Amino acid sequence: MEELKDIRIGYALCGSFCTFRQSIDQMKTLAQSGADIYPIMSQNAYSLDTRFGMAADFVSEIEAICGKSVIHTIPQAEPIGPRKLLDVLVISPCTGNTLAKLAAGITDTAVTLAAKAHLRNARPLVIGVSTNDALATAAKNIGALMNSKNLYFIPMSQDDPKGKSNSVVVHFDRTEETIIHALRHSQLQPMITDRNRR
Repeated sequence: MEELKDIRIGYALCGSFCTFRQSIDQMKTLAQSGADIYPIMSQNAYSLDTRFGMAADFVSEIEAICGKSVIHTIPQAEPIGPRKLLDVLVISPCTGNTLAKLAAGITDTAVTLAAKAHLRNARPLVIGVSTNDALATAAKNIGALMNSKNLYFIPMSQDDPKGKSNSVVVHFDRTEETIIHALRHSQLQPMITDRNRR
C-alpha cells in the first residue's frame, strides 16, 4: 500500500516458531509496499533450531528481505528510543512469555527493550498474539496491554477451539491494515474474530 512507502517499521519475532513462515511472508509484503523494515528477534528466535527450520536460515532470509542485519541483542535495541528510529513497531508473533514481560515492564530481551525504547517516543506498538495460553494464563496480560496507550492488536482468533481451547493465533494477513490504522492511532476492528468469518 502506498500509505506505507518509506515508513520505518520495526518488525520483531518471538519464539512462536510454527508461525515464522507466515510472519516472514508479511515482512515481504511490507517490503513490497515500500516500507523501510528493521528486523528484530528475541535471542531464542534468533538462535534456536527447531523442527520448523534452522535459525541461520530464517535469519539469512529475513536479512535479505529487509536489507539490514537482525537486531537481536539488548545493546543493539537500545538506540531505537534515543534515535527515534521507528515510526511503528510490530511484534508478531508475540508469545505468552513476551506478553507477560511487556505487561510487567520487563525488558530483558532485544524485543522487549525495543518495545520500551520505542514507546518512550509515544509511537504505536502493534502486537500479533500467538500463544497456546492466550485464553488462560496470558489472558490477563493481553487485557492489560489492550488498556495501554499506543498499543494496538492485529485481529486474532482461536486456531483450534476443540483441540486447544486456550490457543489464539494472529491473522497475519491483517498486519498491513492494522499498521495503517495504528499510525492513525486507531485500533482495527474487530480485534477478536471467528477464524472463518472476518
